[in-house]
Amino acid sequence: MSSSATVQGSVAPGFEEVRAEFAAVAAAEPDVGGAQLAVHLDGRRVVDLWTGEGVSGESLFALYSSAKGAAHLVVALLVQEGVLGLDDEVARHWPEFAAEGKAGITLRRLLEHRAGLIGVDGGFTAEELADDRRLAARLAAQKPYWQPGSAYGYHAFVIGALTGEVVRRRTGRSVQELYEERIRAPYGLDFHLGLPARLEPRYLPVLPALLTAEQEAVAAAGAPAPDSLTGIAFNLNATPPTDLVAYANTRAVRALGSASSGGVGNARGLAGLYAAAASGLDGRPPLLTPETIAEFGRVRTHGTDLVTGERDHFGLGFEAQSARYPFLGPEAFGHSGAVGAQSFADPRSGLAYSYTRRRFAFGEGGGASENHRLAGAAVRAAEAARATTGR
Repeated sequence: MSSSATVQGSVAPGFEEVRAEFAAVAAAEPDVGGAQLAVHLDGRRVVDLWTGEGVSGESLFALYSSAKGAAHLVVALLVQEGVLGLDDEVARHWPEFAAEGKAGITLRRLLEHRAGLIGVDGGFTAEELADDRRLAARLAAQKPYWQPGSAYGYHAFVIGALTGEVVRRRTGRSVQELYEERIRAPYGLDFHLGLPARLEPRYLPVLPALLTAEQEAVAAAGAPAPDSLTGIAFNLNATPPTDLVAYANTRAVRALGSASSGGVGNARGLAGLYAAAASGLDGRPPLLTPETIAEFGRVRTHGTDLVTGERDHFGLGFEAQSARYPFLGPEAFGHSGAVGAQSFADPRSGLAYSYTRRRFAFGEGGGASENHRLAGAAVRAAEAARATTGR
């Protein structure tokens, strides 16, 4: 439908290329169902665009693992303040976690996805996946799937429950509560770990991928076995296996706001979050110091991810975005979301970037392919703007 390819919103002078790229992306995929792009430069919003019938800049999408970025911003703050130590053994704060040979696992190893605790035997129910407390209780009793610290693999559905339980045991507050009190509410960010009922009218349901026959064949041929590491990490060993579209389109899932997979919001909210973290927002200083950004944002996992097959792509809790987008600085940090969303801060360029979409992209678990074009255009515009101002 032609209306879905119409781009609305605004860009600051100098960012016209970003709008042109977004328009080209929208025209190439008119059935995306809706997409948004927001960019901040040095804390000031310079791009605010959207496309799709019935979509606005305020529309809320299910953004799945984008939740991990918000949750681990809380963890980074607590480490920065000395409330948590990266080399604290998890069992020091959470004694039950020591079962099945896990006593020596540290918070750092969790954040690096090195714990080997990617799921549980037999999988989780959909109700458990949405509830971090229930996930944590089952994970505490689980034996790791590889020797902790010896390798890394994406803890897709569980990392937020694991690190969040450490936060809860240490502070008495859930990571969702701390995010709301310390980050979301003070900055008025439209990205939620637990969507209030009053905001439900702005939520637009996730749409499944539209696959060609060839793409369906590729997907079927590459489908992981349920009992493989990939299958366990994505809860395909459950009965029934997880349906990601149905999962996010369930009100209880959005209400609980799992710190691994329950993020709901829009591009404005996520770009604002990363601007607040790295550049400062609304005249306030950045939430994170340069030292904390370097600690959490630089690549900490080298070699091949046992779950996804990607290489060299995690910092601490965040995805180290320089590995995926070579035009970003070495401390760029953020997180993707299952539909193809991508969000990050790049301290070198001063950018905070977020792209969100409503329909699943084919074969893109780590940010849809159009992010290379969109983020690249944003970086070029930012570099030109800074050159003009002498920054």
